[in-house]
Amino acid sequence: MKILRPIVFVSVLLLCGWSAASAQDLKDYEERKSRIEKEIEMLDRQLSDNVSRSRSELSRLSLLRAKVEGRKAIIAESDRQIRRYSDEIYRTQRNINAMQARLDTLSDHYTTLVRNAYKNRDAKIWYMYILSSENLGQAFRRYNYFKNLSSQMRVQADKIRQAREDLEEQKTRLNGLKADAVKAQEKRKAELASLEKEEKAVSNTVSILKRNRTKYERELAAKKKQVQSLDREIKRLIQEAMKASDKESEETKQIDYKLAAEFSKNKGKLPWPASGAVVDRYGQHYHPVFTNVKLPFNNGISIAVQPGTEVKAVFDGVVKQIVVMPGYNQCVLVQHGNYFSFYCKLKTTSVKTGDKVVTGQKLGTVDTINGETQLHFQIWQGNKPQNPEQWLRSR
Repeated sequence: MKILRPIVFVSVLLLCGWSAASAQDLKDYEERKSRIEKEIEMLDRQLSDNVSRSRSELSRLSLLRAKVEGRKAIIAESDRQIRRYSDEIYRTQRNINAMQARLDTLSDHYTTLVRNAYKNRDAKIWYMYILSSENLGQAFRRYNYFKNLSSQMRVQADKIRQAREDLEEQKTRLNGLKADAVKAQEKRKAELASLEKEEKAVSNTVSILKRNRTKYERELAAKKKQVQSLDREIKRLIQEAMKASDKESEETKQIDYKLAAEFSKNKGKLPWPASGAVVDRYGQHYHPVFTNVKLPFNNGISIAVQPGTEVKAVFDGVVKQIVVMPGYNQCVLVQHGNYFSFYCKLKTTSVKTGDKVVTGQKLGTVDTINGETQLHFQIWQGNKPQNPEQWLRSR
């Protein structure tokens, strides 16, 4: 029993500590799942708008694929949560086994005490046993034994009762974990069914695109011109801003250097300019259907958002320019030393050229263009475009 007691105690402590961590994991899981589910709902609305307005099937394909990506992320989160439940069930069962072993030991000890008490229930036998001692020390020990026997029995009975209560508590916990695990598995099954439907919708859209290659090649050519115009305008604006910075006073330049250094330190930590699903990523991509057709290089990302979503500055800076571009509506360029953040497809703007802005300050709201409510966002270091997702904090 002396060996079992610390083992059980340590097991309980470990389980309690793990349970606290597990509770935090569950909270994080629910938050991530909730965010992704909201993004999927928003994509559903945009898909409905896309259909009602008879817009581009390529845009529809982009939204559908973002939705499939979100659904897969939910399934991956469910898989991780199911594994956590499995691990916790295993740990709880081990703890129950250890507690049962301790309870068995306590019960055996208690049985021995009861048996001894029964054998010595006659007071005359107690006295004779004490009087037959070989010396005073032995008599004293025997006297204390009988004196403490009933007290030990009470203590042992209390220990057994507490051990049984703890054991039942852990068994209840185990049953709850198993029920939660079953629910998680059922939800995962439902998510897989939804994923199957969404992948079928992707396949159908791909088939439509293949039947209308000429039409979508014309759309792609028009889109390419818009992207090229935007890229040229951004480069021009940045060059102008950098030339203006060269003419600034030394004191102002030092401020810009400090701001740029702070911006650089926050790589991977910047807040998102708007909450939504990334439907178009940075870099060179090929057409999702006509795989030999190269799409225009994307210097930023497109984030699908709710209509009327506010766009916020990702860092302290100065508004250098507000321009209107075909296909992108209003665009705001914010300078952060030798770094720049660019926010496009805005319906309204809340700032003007020359305004100083702080992290999280509202710059405007996102517009709905051709059935798409999407923020186009870019980050530049000097005249070099950056992958925004490498600068924004992970979600």
